Amino acid sequence: MTSSERTFCNPLDISYRYQDIRFSGTVQGIKLGEPRRSVHREAADPSIVRYRDRYYMFVSMSAGFWHSADLVRWEYHATSKLPALDYAPDVREIDEALYISASRKEDNCPFFRSVDPLSDDFVEVTPGTFPFWDPNLFQDTDRSVYLYWGCDSKTPLYGVRLSDTFSPIGEPSPLISADVLAHGWEQLGEDHVVEPPQTERDTLIARLRGTTPYIEGAWMTERNGTYYLQYAAPATQLNTYADGYYTATSPLGPFTYSLDSPFSSKPGGFITGAGHGSTFQDEHGNWWHAATMRISVNDEFERRVGIFPAGFDDDGVLFCNQNFADYPMTVPDGPFDPWTPPAWMLLSYKADAVASSAAPGHDPASAVDEDVRTWWAAANSEPSESLTVDLGAGKTVHALQINLADHELADGAPHTPEGVDLGHSWRGIFPGHQPAEFVVEISPDGQEWTVVRDSRGTGIDAPHGYLVLDAPCRTRFVRVTSGRLPFDGVFAVSGVRVFGTGDGDAPPPVRARAARVDDRTARIEWDAAPGAIGYNIRYGRHPRKLYHSWLVHERTALDLRSLNAGVEYWVAVDAFGEAGVTSGEPVSAAWPERAPEHDHIQPPVRRSRSGPR
Repeated sequence: MTSSERTFCNPLDISYRYQDIRFSGTVQGIKLGEPRRSVHREAADPSIVRYRDRYYMFVSMSAGFWHSADLVRWEYHATSKLPALDYAPDVREIDEALYISASRKEDNCPFFRSVDPLSDDFVEVTPGTFPFWDPNLFQDTDRSVYLYWGCDSKTPLYGVRLSDTFSPIGEPSPLISADVLAHGWEQLGEDHVVEPPQTERDTLIARLRGTTPYIEGAWMTERNGTYYLQYAAPATQLNTYADGYYTATSPLGPFTYSLDSPFSSKPGGFITGAGHGSTFQDEHGNWWHAATMRISVNDEFERRVGIFPAGFDDDGVLFCNQNFADYPMTVPDGPFDPWTPPAWMLLSYKADAVASSAAPGHDPASAVDEDVRTWWAAANSEPSESLTVDLGAGKTVHALQINLADHELADGAPHTPEGVDLGHSWRGIFPGHQPAEFVVEISPDGQEWTVVRDSRGTGIDAPHGYLVLDAPCRTRFVRVTSGRLPFDGVFAVSGVRVFGTGDGDAPPPVRARAARVDDRTARIEWDAAPGAIGYNIRYGRHPRKLYHSWLVHERTALDLRSLNAGVEYWVAVDAFGEAGVTSGEPVSAAWPERAPEHDHIQPPVRRSRSGPR
């Protein structure tokens, strides 16, 4: 494959399964509203391992798994031999076989084994001896096996060593708990801000959820004798959903919190969230981290999957590169620098868009606003509805991502016969559905059109369709037209995203002004840069280790509430536009009275990579 053929774009372009969710309107005996139903796609809590030269990915509510030879092309494999409705399936290699378990709060959780998953050879090795949620198996270098689990706003994550029959050896050990006063990123709320309830229903929901974060999604990685216990917080439906970690010198601790947490965090951009995932190596030894990305509009559990370059620095710090993490990125054919910049830049932000029709509240502009949670929807479900994006001028286009939305499908979709009652809702997975068909065309002038993808009749279902052109070309217009759709629904598009190389120069540099507001918050400000469509705020504990990032559009300030108390941070603001990224110079975000002046630590460089130096 060429380098362009080895690119992918988050969220992953896979056929996410449709869920049938029926809400009772009552939770723990409290009436929250009228019963309702939602039909939407979902996949989350990705567990990925490389086994016998192939990658296997298990995700929640999929009734199967995905596999890939190259991390680029994923193929779905259905199975009826694993519990389809148990959340957060975990897969790990133990003694040259794959072992799978998943979540049950009330019943004992079984373990399954496979040596050839593609032949559907899954067998139950034990019905289990106790219930758990969000499990993670881990085999140490001495071949001993451990289980980690936990998903709660009140109880910690636990760990225990397992016997050869997967029974606990001794009592489970409580390992880590939330510490919101010290860990800013564990705070609840969108942007870590909890809005006061506006209605009686909001008040009831807030009371049910409580004021503490969920600590969940354990994943263990051992490297050079250090054990990295990774975990997610504060809640899957928030843009701030992220993964942090603790370290120890033995599998059950004691564990020490890493002040470089969260190592996986994506609170800004087209699609947000990067929590509850897995860390793994590819065939070349490169590290990657897979995580849950959120939509959470039709339902809080409406989620997707992302994969990000990761690694360990010379000091053993676990990091993840989430600069421009929903732009195309390259899967290497050898060892690579995980801070490699995006392959191409976005050319379609707030471009002019027109459509054949539009439903109220879902105008064409919603398809180019870089927000997966808003979308254009046609006014009816007739075929051949279309959306046309005008880039304003001819631009060099390399790739496109067409993101579809699930718009009011509950009225037309049939009811699935099998599911599970979770108390507040009934959930099932559709056994199959009509693939989402669409045609993508490009044009230099709006008159002559070239078809670059036509999925009609192919059986390919790509709700986040990513396509790389055979060769880059000068293009001004992109048109997307519907074919047949799942459940004969309305054509809805949350993002027509066009990537390529813009003309001219990258924006001029900006210099951040940063001051600590409190132990967990810094106020970051900067002046607007001509030609910039957005800014990527990078921060970290050292000016050369700005491992965290937060991407924004058309803003010149950010309240960074994800800091660890008592820790000095450094911040840089990178300006970006269609022609590239200009790195900003790191400045201290210490308390004002002790913020030092450090000039020329990192000279601004245009078209530079966006990662640490």
